[in-house]
Amino acid sequence: VQLQASGGGLVQAGESLRLSCVASRSIANMYTMGWYRQAPGMQRERVASISTGGNTNYADSVKGRFTISRDVAKNTVYLQMGSLKPEDTAVYYCNAVSLSIGRITFWGQGTKVTVSS
Repeated sequence: VQLQASGGGLVQAGESLRLSCVASRSIANMYTMGWYRQAPGMQRERVASISTGGNTNYADSVKGRFTISRDVAKNTVYLQMGSLKPEDTAVYYCNAVSLSIGRITFWGQGTKVTVSS
């Protein structure tokens, strides 16, 4: 599966952005799909994930501000980011986990989000 992330950019603190991740094939049976981020000099961290059943999980740092959703018909997962803070600045990566043949993790290229104060 190829994942294409987009939607990053430069915004001011308090503004919103929506990231999109389009998969090259159906996401209907993906075990989970999610977003991770990596700030300069930091380790990659999980931001949000959504399961096959639609259950969502968020990092504490983004709860109440970010929303992950998916459109199975469009093979797309979204990350709606609101009330952005400078500490949200990072490269955001899309991720998909398949259990169809063992556990396989797919990564998209990153999309950069910069939040100015």
